[in-house]
Amino acid sequence: MELPSITEKGQAQMKALTSRLKFNLYLLKNLPAAWFMGCSVQEINEEKCVVRLPYRWSSKNPFRSIYFAAQCAAAELSTGLPTAVAITGKPSTSMLLVGIETKFFKKADSTSLFICEDNQIAQQAINQAITDGESHTFTMISKGFNAKQELISESKVTWSVRKRRSKK
Repeated sequence: MELPSITEKGQAQMKALTSRLKFNLYLLKNLPAAWFMGCSVQEINEEKCVVRLPYRWSSKNPFRSIYFAAQCAAAELSTGLPTAVAITGKPSTSMLLVGIETKFFKKADSTSLFICEDNQIAQQAINQAITDGESHTFTMISKGFNAKQELISESKVTWSVRKRRSKK
């Protein structure tokens, strides 16, 4: 049996994530620090996810730039949301962040976008984990851009997924 990349429930979840109110409620419940920083989903589909991180008092440091941890959080979110969507509606599967490596290139002194175009990597790994019952690790890249569309950072976010074993 071939598993779909994104189920109908996953499609509905993607639509809900682009609703500001529903996404804020999701963040308040699951990731309150990301809510506090003002993260939002600008776009999410089967190919890419775009997370917006505003430049404001709750995300900046004393040096008048976005704090590195806020950038890492937005990068993680841009890779984690598509992974969570790909799991939705499929047999119970766990996901775990196992690594993040970020390089910073330019001062982040404006509202920034974090773009991940590796969503299909997550979909393939999840389907493989469900099919063979083994743990699969994969890395997705998120690139951060400032208001001038200059590259400010690049994060390699590594996830592990595994089909949960049924309880006996």
